[in-house]
Amino acid sequence: MEQKKYKRGLIREENERLILEAAAQEFVLNGFRGTTMNAIAERSGLPKANLHYYFKNKISLYGAVLRGVIEMWDSTFNELTGDDDPAEVLSSYIYTKVMFSRDNAVVSRLFALELISGGEHLSEYFGIDYQEWFTGRAEVFQAWIDKGKMDPVDPVHVIFLIWASTQHYADFAPQVNRVMAGGQMSHEDFDRAAQTLVHVILKGCGISQGLVGHVLS
Repeated sequence: MEQKKYKRGLIREENERLILEAAAQEFVLNGFRGTTMNAIAERSGLPKANLHYYFKNKISLYGAVLRGVIEMWDSTFNELTGDDDPAEVLSSYIYTKVMFSRDNAVVSRLFALELISGGEHLSEYFGIDYQEWFTGRAEVFQAWIDKGKMDPVDPVHVIFLIWASTQHYADFAPQVNRVMAGGQMSHEDFDRAAQTLVHVILKGCGISQGLVGHVLS
């Protein structure tokens, strides 16, 4: 019995992954209004009935894709404390987010398009809980400043800078790829991008970069 439940759980997880990936691609290509559940089903390779089994309608599916993006980004930033070494934490966070842009460009662009259009479908997510989460991250930065671990820069705008610079490689991939010599960024290019951002951001914050090479290796 337990084995059957485990197998059903794996099937559900795989089906949801296929649906969310297909939905993200359709939403980016056609926008929310222009996307249909039929098109998502066709792209995912699953019957339309399966989509409605996991997601009751298009708006719930769209919300799930958007929330998934934020949760993946924020999960790597949840546990930091004032006792952490900012060089290690921020290096790891920047590197992780650049690699997310490499591996999940479609969902990152979908998130950007939603915000550009006003963020209507994220209004509930960006409520009090999210504001408190963000304030908590900024307070850790301030704790680092108070302990002399980084210069007295505005924590809020440092976080915005990290978000903007790391997500740029996904959200503006067509522009980035056109100016790269090879026509498209390689894994080595993404590594260099991460190392460059770590160097610039940490140096700008007055953070010792002694651990950077270890973190990114």
